[in-house]
Amino acid sequence: MQILSEIHGPDDVKKLSAQECQTLATEIRQTIIDTVSRQGGHLASNLGDVELTIALHRAFSSPRDKLIFDVGHQVYAHKLLTGRQEIFGTLRSYHGMSGFPCRAESEHDLFDTGHSSTAISMALGLARARDLRQEDYHVVAVVGDGALTGGMCYEAMNDAGNGKNRLIVVLNDNEMSISRNVGALSNYFKHLRASASWYGNKKRIRRDLERIPLVGKSVVRAVEQVKNMVKWLVSDDGALFEALGFRYLGPFDGHNIEEMAHVFEEAKQVDMPLLIHVVTKKGYGYDLAERQPEKFHGVAPFRVENGLKRNQSGKESAAQAAGKALVAMAAEDERVVAITAAMAGGTGLSEFSTYYPERFFDVGIAEQHAVSMAAGLARAGMRPYFGVYSTFLQRAYDQIVHDVCLQGLPVCILSDHAGLVGDDGKTHHGVLSVPMLLSIPNLTLLAPRDTQAIRDAVRATLALDGPCVIQYPKDGIERYAGSIDGRPFAVGRWERLRAGDELVMLSYGRMTQSAMRAAELLEGSGLRVGVIDCCSLRPMDMDCLRELFERRAMIVTLEEGELIGGFGAEIARLCVENGAPEPIAVLGLPNRFITHGTVDQLLEECGLMPEQIAQRVWDAVKRGEKEHVG
Repeated sequence: MQILSEIHGPDDVKKLSAQECQTLATEIRQTIIDTVSRQGGHLASNLGDVELTIALHRAFSSPRDKLIFDVGHQVYAHKLLTGRQEIFGTLRSYHGMSGFPCRAESEHDLFDTGHSSTAISMALGLARARDLRQEDYHVVAVVGDGALTGGMCYEAMNDAGNGKNRLIVVLNDNEMSISRNVGALSNYFKHLRASASWYGNKKRIRRDLERIPLVGKSVVRAVEQVKNMVKWLVSDDGALFEALGFRYLGPFDGHNIEEMAHVFEEAKQVDMPLLIHVVTKKGYGYDLAERQPEKFHGVAPFRVENGLKRNQSGKESAAQAAGKALVAMAAEDERVVAITAAMAGGTGLSEFSTYYPERFFDVGIAEQHAVSMAAGLARAGMRPYFGVYSTFLQRAYDQIVHDVCLQGLPVCILSDHAGLVGDDGKTHHGVLSVPMLLSIPNLTLLAPRDTQAIRDAVRATLALDGPCVIQYPKDGIERYAGSIDGRPFAVGRWERLRAGDELVMLSYGRMTQSAMRAAELLEGSGLRVGVIDCCSLRPMDMDCLRELFERRAMIVTLEEGELIGGFGAEIARLCVENGAPEPIAVLGLPNRFITHGTVDQLLEECGLMPEQIAQRVWDAVKRGEKEHVG
């Protein structure tokens, strides 16, 4: 890595020759492949924008000029070019480099971004602040084509086009290709329109034409008609963006560094909102990723030679369990439909899409639309199931409240990746799910503990008349315990997994297994602890709670979620209402954004590994005994 090792910041990139830039791109790409194969991460998207990122840093001067990367999973090259080579090998590891933009890491990262379609709004805010403060720098938002399925992009562009602040949006299009049969014409007009001098002369030419006696205005109209026709022939996108008030340039070859650097230099002269359409290939430079970009979007550690995971696991994931249950239900009930927001594989819905394509809807990165569309489907008699990551469900909170729960419609949301997700970090942890959802009227909230319970919960929702959310973690947990009274899963009923008279631990989801292990440790210390799986968070099992209240049982609550407004807080409220002793310990995640690392590392940081739980419960018991004696 002879050239990459000499790059300590963006200024070093500007000093390179054209040939050296090509060599640098090759070295960056190999570094990304080698590192992601060891650490896991987002591969295909980062391989696709290497040359584009080099060109951006050749033309613009970060951090003075502001570069905002939408979504954030396309910034590996940016990190390597902005002084983070030495820590790049720690990608996504505990106390290592984040896989997303991170303000704490570098002044070149403007925002901690991990959710799509936000960059144009942020960029417009920066541009307006610059103009209000009479400062002089460029603002560039780099947006993937997938992000344009999100409505925020159009809200931002509509506002920006109306306001006329100087702003550059780079559309990184890795789905389309430049057609050969119009290539020459496309190249001619894109370079003509990219020329700042041509843009500046356009108004003068129009004025001169209008001065021609009698026919001047007709000539101008004819020229405009020809120009618009050519624009549509060259690119279907231009008219849309220009209707939103943006000047449109492109499409350009995003793997041609010199061409892109030239376009960006010219773009600096444009004094209005500008969209530059760039075509790249996802997975570029690594054959396996080019042929299967979706498979290599986000990957676990793998072998470069064949793309196979280093640690193959045959264990069923939580999402797969839910997806298989949904397929079985669809075979029995033709009302069952499935929805995804561009995440069919990640949410376990790929099999459903294969068996029932006419009942499967991929709406793109548009979670708000997905929820409201599900409401429409439910209102018309269907039974919609929306599979989505918990962190992305946050984006549709108003739609859940207003369009689904207020209407009491039978929409079921399969909320995947609940709790801590590990190496994707703070933008992707689903730790706000319970506080976000627990207070919404009409909503049933289920949190099954293992893959069998997930299947039972999904099937049970078909009998519900109203809205429901089923939440579960990223990793599947095989069945490890059953109800000691033999009763099957039921909405509104908790399951006793372990008997104990002195103290009872109330938990849900993945943490129920940790509660069982902690109870075993405490029994070795002479404390017999019962464990109840509170899989139905709403409605709660009030018969079970009243029985605990009546015998004045010591209660500990345990959850892998935010404590403020969470399950433990709700149990404490019910204790007060019923005149029962308050829980001796309410255990959960601290009120802060938690970093990236393995789930076990993060649970240990938060004091929620089984050994830590056992110690905290023991301390709480002893503290209570001292207070009672005192």
